[in-house]
Formats: sequence, structure tokens, C-alpha cells
Amino acid sequence: MRYWRRYVLAGLCGAFLLCFLIVPIALAIGAGFFDAGRPTTFWVVRVFTDLAARRGLINAVKIACATTAGVFVLALPLAVLAHQFDFRGKGVVTALLMVPLILPPFVGALAMEKLLAQEGGSVNLILASLGLGKVDWRGGGLAMVVILEVLHLYPIMFLNASAALANVDPTMVEAARNLGASRWRTFWKVTMPLIRPGLFAGGTIVFIWSFTELGTPLMIGYRDVLPVQIYNGLQVTETSPRVFSMVFVMLSASAGLYALGRVLFGRSAAATVGRGVAATVRRAGPLATAGIWLAFGAVTMLAVLPHVGVVLMSFAERWSGTILPTSYTLRHIHGVFTRSETWQSIINSLQYASAATVIDLVLGLAVAYLVVRLKVRGKGLLDSMAMLPLAVPGLVIASGYVALTRPGGPLEAIGPTRNPALILIVAYSVRRLPYMVRSISAGLQQTSETLEEAARNLGATPLKSVLRITVPLISANVLAGAMLAFSFAMLEVSDSLILAQTSQYYPITKAIYTLAGPADTTNLAAALGSFGMVLLTVTLVLANLLLGKRLGALFRV
Repeated sequence: MRYWRRYVLAGLCGAFLLCFLIVPIALAIGAGFFDAGRPTTFWVVRVFTDLAARRGLINAVKIACATTAGVFVLALPLAVLAHQFDFRGKGVVTALLMVPLILPPFVGALAMEKLLAQEGGSVNLILASLGLGKVDWRGGGLAMVVILEVLHLYPIMFLNASAALANVDPTMVEAARNLGASRWRTFWKVTMPLIRPGLFAGGTIVFIWSFTELGTPLMIGYRDVLPVQIYNGLQVTETSPRVFSMVFVMLSASAGLYALGRVLFGRSAAATVGRGVAATVRRAGPLATAGIWLAFGAVTMLAVLPHVGVVLMSFAERWSGTILPTSYTLRHIHGVFTRSETWQSIINSLQYASAATVIDLVLGLAVAYLVVRLKVRGKGLLDSMAMLPLAVPGLVIASGYVALTRPGGPLEAIGPTRNPALILIVAYSVRRLPYMVRSISAGLQQTSETLEEAARNLGATPLKSVLRITVPLISANVLAGAMLAFSFAMLEVSDSLILAQTSQYYPITKAIYTLAGPADTTNLAAALGSFGMVLLTVTLVLANLLLGKRLGALFRV
């Protein structure tokens, strides 16, 4: 490809990301520093001086810290067991750990209210039958939010920890053991420092995700948290600087904590990591295999509780004051496809997600090819911009689109209260672009350039050689990235809840939220959630078959 063409391509990709990622973020930040057209820091300072806003920020930090700690406790021991032992059924139990990814905690909250309610909840009824006392699992709402988020996010930490353990040079571990260190001391003094960058990468995603999570506390009814306060403010037609000042504080906290972690833990990334010698894997005996299965099974059983509950609610005719439903029906499942509000939401999500996936496919291929294959100045910046949505909270990006389409502006016609279809498509594409870029980049890095060069030597244009030679060779990666981008866009939460404020344009997640409010449509909301769960299950299974262990790379910052 001629030099000027590659720079034109890089410029087009950069312009898209600038217009629909950087500019909205900048607008969301800037709107908090201007009041009636005049610069001010009053509203930003007020986030810390106002009692309600400060309490919301503190509660968001509590949720993030508790969730991150809980994820470490669940995922790290399982990753170590999977790394050090070879046992019967290893592939099955590690695959089952991915189950929580098929249902957002936002939907799982529907079932957890039914399962963990203090009065009449299934778990407390079981405890009562065993002669034990009732437990307040809600903890005022905060505890249930943390439980849901831990059970949903621990696979991300497991994937990152497993990848980090696989990259540890086994000779360093063996050297420590030969010098007399116990296995426990070797792990903490040798292995742990070497895998710290990978743990930090997973922990960063978990912390930012839980710190800025909107759907779960909103569905639980835990309103005294910063993301919900921002959401409530963005529902007002005339959005005040107060709301955007909270957005700025949220983004600053996320970025600041990430930077602090890089300073404190990032230096360990320079540690020697090599795979010159294969790692020693011990074969587990029958007793050890049973123990490992018990550990993996216990975590998986806890993780599937929300999924089981959602499915039961989808088929329940009567379920009140009993451990399980007393009668079942297909009425709610039938209603998903026959009622106008649910069927329209499915059609809307299919349209939005399909269009966003096409954008991601074209843009992701261009960005990945520029970064991996071509020599272009500034490609590192382009790659960082494409990966930025992994680190920037979805709530912040959605707030930026609200600022971009605010009433009285030139883009008001595509704003949340008018026709948000276009802005939802763009938001979905920006949020899921990293999955496409990383999936295609992995394929390009593993594919030799020789066939592509041979095609050019035979007279094929650069574009034709890429489309006819390279793309077919990396088709598995392209397909896996496209499926992940599509399925996660179908169940996108933050953008959907904030940007869709007109009922005829509701996507699936906004429809679930509105249906979950009235008691007579809660089961219908669960049935719609089950539809999304089936969709994500099929997608993740296919993506795992196509990418294998490389699937974990899509969830790293």
C-alpha cells in the first residue's frame, strides 16, 4: 500500500474515533465546568461537598473494592489449580466457569430478588427448613449488588490470571524449589510478583466495570450510588452541569486509580518472562481430582443461580412463598414474541447491533491491519484510541452522547428523547470496537505475510490481496470478533438505558428494565432476559471454539 494511502486510511479511522469517542468524552467533561456559558468549578467541588453526591461516590467505591476483592478470592485459586494440575474433565469445568458471562448482572438481579429476599426468598426458605435463621442478603442493597457483580465478573479475572500463569518462566519456579522454598513461599515470592501485571489488568477491568455499573444497582433499587445518580440526572430534558460534574469525577476516579496501579504494580511487567522450558503440570489423583471438581463446582453453582432463577421466572405461573414455582406456563415465553413492546425491542436491538457490527468489522479490520501490518507513524496512538472504550466507563461515553445531542444543539434530532437509533448504533460500535480489533490483530499476528506479498507480486492490488488472501486466512478471528461485538451490543446496558428514552426505539435491555417495574410483567422481563441469555450462550460457545485460549485476550486492558 502506498504511503499516502495508508495515512489516509489511518486518518479516516482516527477521525471516526475522534468524532464519536474523544469529542463526546470531552463534551461530557467540559459540560461540568460551564454554567450558563461561563466557566466554573462550583459543580465539581459540589460533588465532594454535597452530602448525597459524596455518599453516592463513596458507595460506588465500596462496591468496586468489595467486588474486586471478591473476584480475586474466587478466581485466583481456581486459576492456580487449573495451571498446576492436569485432571479428568479439566476442559469441562474450565468451560463452565465462563457461564456467568452469558447474562448481565442487570438481568440476573430479577432472579436474585426472588431467590435472596429476606421474606419468602428461596434461599432463606431452604435455611428455615434446615432450622437455621434468615439472612438479610440484600444488606441494604449494596451487598446484593456486590454478590451479583462478583458472580458475573470473576471469569474475567480467571482468564487474565490463567494467561499470566501460562507466561511465567517455569525455570524460576523450579530454581526457588531447588533452593528449599516451599510451594507456598515459592508462589508468594516468585509466581505472584511475575503474574502481578496480568492480575492488575484483570483487576482494572473488574474495578472500573463495577465502579461504573449502572444496571445492577438500578434493577436492585439501590439508588444511593453515583452511577444511578448520574442516570437520574440524564433523564431530565434540561441536563444541568451538576450531572456532568459527577461524570467528570467518575472518569477521573477511574483513570486516576488505573494510573496509580500502573505506578505501583506496572513495574513488575519488566520481570523476566519466558517459555524456554515447558511448565511442570502434576497429574491429580482421584482424591485431588474430586477436591478440584468440588472447588470448581461450588463456584459454578453459585454463579449459575441468577441464570437458573431467570429461567424459572420465565416459565413460572405461580411462585410466591415457595422454594420453587408451584406451577409453570409458556405464556411468558410466548409473550416475548407476540407482545408489541417486547417484539419491537428485539427487532430494534437486532437492527442496532447488526449495523454496529458492520461498522466494527470495517473499522476493526482497518485499525488492526494498520497497527499489525503497516509502518505508520502514530499507529500506537490509533491503537490506544481503539482500546480506550475498554478503560473508559460506558456510562461516561453515553453521557458524552447526551451532551452531543442535547436540546438546542444541531444534533438534537437524533437525541435520546427524539430518534436515538443512529446514536445508539454509533455508541454500540464504539463500545465493542476493542473486541473486533484485538480478535483480528491476533489473527494477523499469527498469519504470515508471504502469501499476501506473493499476490501483490502477481499484480493484485493491496486491497484485493487483503480481501482475497488475508481475510480468508483470518476468517475465524473475524467471525469470532463479529459475534462477540454483535451479542454484547444486543445486551448493552449503559448506552441503552441512557440513550433510549422513547419507547418505540427501546432495545432489549431498556425493555427489560421497564417491564421489571410492574409486578404483572416481571416474568415477561425474565423471559426476555432468557432470550438474551440463549443468544449470548451460543455466541460465546462459537467464539470459544474459534479463538480457544485467545478468547481471554479480548478482556484485557
